[in-house]
Amino acid sequence: MNQNKLFRLTRIRLALYYAVVMGLILSLCAFGFYRAVFHAHVVALDSEIESVAGTLHDSIEVKLQKPGRLEPIVQTLFPNINNCSIGASCIQQLPDSKRHLLGIVTKTNYYVRFFDTSGRLIATTGFYPEGLPTTLNPKTWQFLKDSKGKDYHQISVVLHTQNHQDWGYMQVGRNLEEFNSYLDSVKLTLGLGLPLAMGVIAAASWWLSGLAMQPIYQSYRQIQQFTADAAHELRTPLAATSATVESALLMPQLEVEETRDILQTIHRQNQRLTTLVVDLLMLARLDRQPTKQQELCCLPEIIGDLIEEFEAMATAAGITLTSVIRVHEPLNIIGNCDQIYRLISNLIVNAIQYTPSSGQVTLLLNKTDYYAVIKVQDTGIGIPQNELTHIFDRFYRVNSDRSRSTGGSGLGLAIVQAIVGAHKGKLNVESELGKGSTFTVQLPYRSTKSDEF
Repeated sequence: MNQNKLFRLTRIRLALYYAVVMGLILSLCAFGFYRAVFHAHVVALDSEIESVAGTLHDSIEVKLQKPGRLEPIVQTLFPNINNCSIGASCIQQLPDSKRHLLGIVTKTNYYVRFFDTSGRLIATTGFYPEGLPTTLNPKTWQFLKDSKGKDYHQISVVLHTQNHQDWGYMQVGRNLEEFNSYLDSVKLTLGLGLPLAMGVIAAASWWLSGLAMQPIYQSYRQIQQFTADAAHELRTPLAATSATVESALLMPQLEVEETRDILQTIHRQNQRLTTLVVDLLMLARLDRQPTKQQELCCLPEIIGDLIEEFEAMATAAGITLTSVIRVHEPLNIIGNCDQIYRLISNLIVNAIQYTPSSGQVTLLLNKTDYYAVIKVQDTGIGIPQNELTHIFDRFYRVNSDRSRSTGGSGLGLAIVQAIVGAHKGKLNVESELGKGSTFTVQLPYRSTKSDEF
């Protein structure tokens, strides 16, 4: 297939389309996965910060008495709290590991800031980073950066005194280094995994496109072979007819007998062409649409008619043609009676043509539980084992010279196979060189009991 430019380019385009589509789908899935992971961690982070802020809020608010003033008892709740005076920056104190106070803010991830109602920074605690803006932004949720470029996520909570006056604001922030590190690892995994997956998809696309193109390529090759064979078969009778007509035209005068011989030759070649065209049309119809199974065909009657029709042909060839009917009740096939008649007649003609004089051709009819069994046995020349798989190919001949001398086109067994397939049947052949062949056809039948309904 790769040697054919048309199919090679088609395969490349098909593989490319598949890889691009799958790549887009995979990229969208990767982006969606990243967004889902990001959203899930943001929600979890917000919930964690909100829980910490709520715990601190409930612990502090009941102890506040005056707006903008941190009571001494409140200051004892926080380790290393830093009071900030006006115009001065807050000085970070080292954590005291001996003090057992509110431990949630002793984690390196958190800091807490207090602002009065005017927005002045009063105090900080926890691991407060350098470079955060000291002006109050009362927005509930914020993302901030310190002087080193580290990210923080912060929540702002309003504080009230014991008598419900506005005290100021408390801001609880969390370091996002761990969060960003996890997201970076996810990005790295997706960044490295996506190209690798694209490579696997590209290889799979090439393989799958080859599988998808294989039946099309086989059909293309069959059409090419069929066209070449049909052209060859049509060329022979046309050439013979043309040669006969040209020779007649070169004769200055034709006798009656010569004219008759020429016309008989033309008629014979015309019949050969007509038979070939009819066979080709039948195969085309069988390939294009299934048989409309609307008739009840009685097999014993069909076989009886065929024996009468071909008895003279068999006698002329010195062959004994007999039939053995092993069923004693009507055996009906649902299908096209003309096609079934053609099926069996092709097998009989094939057997007679390949059986030498004084041979025997036997037609047997039997049945199983679900199938009518038709066997055509001959004592002919047989078929080589290496050719059994090809005898149903169109225009194939086991013995080309013999078939041409008897007028065969090489389509008889191909028609048999097509008709059997159209009737949902089975076809089998057994042969031995010098001893003969047996063609077995199994067709689903309709029982007598079902005919009564």
